[in-house]
Amino acid sequence: MIVVAGGKGTRMGSDIPKQFMLLDGKPILMHTLEQLHKAESDMKLIVVLPKEQQDYWRELCQKYDFSIEHQVADGGKTRFESSRNGLAMIPDEEEGLVGFHDGVRPFVSAETVRRCIEAAEEDYAAIPVMPVTSTLRFIDPRGGGSNVDRSMFREVQTPQIFDINLARQAFSQPYREQFTDDASVVESLGCHVSIVDGNRENIKITTPFDLIIAKAMVEKE
Repeated sequence: MIVVAGGKGTRMGSDIPKQFMLLDGKPILMHTLEQLHKAESDMKLIVVLPKEQQDYWRELCQKYDFSIEHQVADGGKTRFESSRNGLAMIPDEEEGLVGFHDGVRPFVSAETVRRCIEAAEEDYAAIPVMPVTSTLRFIDPRGGGSNVDRSMFREVQTPQIFDINLARQAFSQPYREQFTDDASVVESLGCHVSIVDGNRENIKITTPFDLIIAKAMVEKE
């Protein structure tokens, strides 16, 4: 699993990158890696971090006695580049599946991970999604708009899991602005991406409000 953790904490209003902010006494990124390890204990983990954050991450691993085995890859200027750098760490001869997960999604369930793996084994590409519960409104370029049928939309989560050779082919392309996540890179080849149920707790922690919710979830557990 390639765990992309290139955040800088801008939306958090903090000098500490969001993946290193503390949740229940340890960095969020450690919680994320622990969840993935619990889901599949033999899963190989690659953490993608900006070069300037890697020494700090190693210090944190020592400080918190974090022992889950993982490799570290260099982050890029875009999500696409970071994912590609993580993918490049996997030996060319390796076959099977590869997944991409957000470093600040520490509440992914083992069931969600397994559903994605099983679907990708069958269909080569799978992502977890959740129904949209809020009313959605389309805004046209002139400032007008109208509500849309939310049953036609889904909120996309991670991990996003693909056949590894399919992922290699997809990430050999030049970057395009339309690549908003890893699935969009694969879909640009004309490939079908299956959807499976995610889990509502699998939030992405990017704002102070998200961190409040995350702390409340930890306390409830």
